Amino acid sequence: MATDQELADFLQSVDKRAFKRTAYAVRSDDAALDIVQDAMIRLAEKYADRPAAELPLLFQRILSNATMDWFRREKVRSAVVHNLGDFEGNADGEGDFDLLESLHLLEDTLGTESASDAVYRTQVLRLIETELEALPPRQREAFLLRYWEEFDVAETAAVMGCSEGSVKTHCSRAVHALVKALSNKGIQA
Repeated sequence: MATDQELADFLQSVDKRAFKRTAYAVRSDDAALDIVQDAMIRLAEKYADRPAAELPLLFQRILSNATMDWFRREKVRSAVVHNLGDFEGNADGEGDFDLLESLHLLEDTLGTESASDAVYRTQVLRLIETELEALPPRQREAFLLRYWEEFDVAETAAVMGCSEGSVKTHCSRAVHALVKALSNKGIQA
């Protein structure tokens, strides 16, 4: 059984990555924050009695399910708003989520790189994020779980609810698409 401190430490260690991963998926910082908070609350309420070693996979599965639930709700809301829009006229949409506004410099690189290196790194990150957003959702999810969250193939398959072969296929396609897109923009791996 995880102690309260272990649970708190775990949640603190994953909050920023979970937010960014969710923001990639839903493209809304407010929605991403709500989804991550709901997932954290569910983990604390329903699975606090589990060993600390089980928390990462449980949390990622809860987060994936919460994200899928959000998409389902948005689909329904969109249909309702669309139908109501026929009666109300043209509705204004909210602006797109700008993920670049939420970027934070890595703490260990502050003050250790030149201004030109910092600008180049920021430009490359922007290109990578743009290309990540363009990936199909399952490829993006597999890529982020494997290379951002550093899960192995089996853990990623468990979180995504698919086979290990599917994870490998999604990751391979994502990597090839990213390499091709970045190479076309002059970025070499």
